[in-house]
Amino acid sequence: MVTLDTNATIEDRPTQPAGIRTTRGYRVFQVVNGLILTGVVIATLYPIVNIVARSFSSDGYIRSGKVNLLPRGFNVTTYKAVMTNSMFWTDYRNTVVYTVVATVVAMVLTTAYAYVLSKRDLRGRGVLVGVAVFTMFFSGGLIPNYVLVTTLGLKNSVWAIALPNAISVFNLLVMKAFFEGLPVELEEAAAIDGLNTYGILWRVVLPLSKAVLATMVLFYAVSFWNSWFAAFLYMDHSDLMPVTVYLRNLIYGSTNATSVGASEADASALGANIQAVTIVLTTLPILVVYPFVQRYFVSGVTLGAVKG
Repeated sequence: MVTLDTNATIEDRPTQPAGIRTTRGYRVFQVVNGLILTGVVIATLYPIVNIVARSFSSDGYIRSGKVNLLPRGFNVTTYKAVMTNSMFWTDYRNTVVYTVVATVVAMVLTTAYAYVLSKRDLRGRGVLVGVAVFTMFFSGGLIPNYVLVTTLGLKNSVWAIALPNAISVFNLLVMKAFFEGLPVELEEAAAIDGLNTYGILWRVVLPLSKAVLATMVLFYAVSFWNSWFAAFLYMDHSDLMPVTVYLRNLIYGSTNATSVGASEADASALGANIQAVTIVLTTLPILVVYPFVQRYFVSGVTLGAVKG
């Protein structure tokens, strides 16, 4: 007969989960894994903190390489020069509009295409997949694209940015794989209840796909937010440019210091830290949005990518 020691204290009882032995090798693994993850965190955060410190530092300290984690010679001249200009806020508004419209268009088209491709009994499915994959390796080129956009009358409009890059094939394939992993029985039950194809997609498939949808929204939003070349190519008026083009002009000297609101006395301070200010202003909105979709990010990528 087996007897139980009821007098044993909590400290005397095993704390490790069943099946896991606290061996020396396992403890070494934990230490090494912790060190590696700590190094990854430091390597990820240091450039961000350094860029923020450089954006608030004076020109001389930056050029001498004395700025690391904290600002040296606190300076907000560049921020004032950029943010007190009305054109900066006009271009910022353009960026928000372009990003929102282009992301909505991209999500609608990508979701519809991916849902169609996820149906294994669809006739011509292989051809549709091949057409999409073909565009990953071959394109018409810059000049044919420019002629096409101009001929369609899309220049100087948000559609010149939204439509040519509306579907990313990588995002399409990830979403297709995610849809293929959903239980077919759910759609069959919805069809028996009287839902048509659009109803099944809207009321059954999309509510189950929040993870991959949030991931794709983040991918597209970051891509359109950081894009500047399409606007630089298709927009002829400065009041239609996104903020990335505005800040790009600051970096490359297309806009001088006085044109962005700085006095001649402040112009010398706009040199070394202008790139840091540019990076901070363009990445800040994405850094603010990311925590709200981060919980969907990892699951959305992995669930859509591990299936064939």
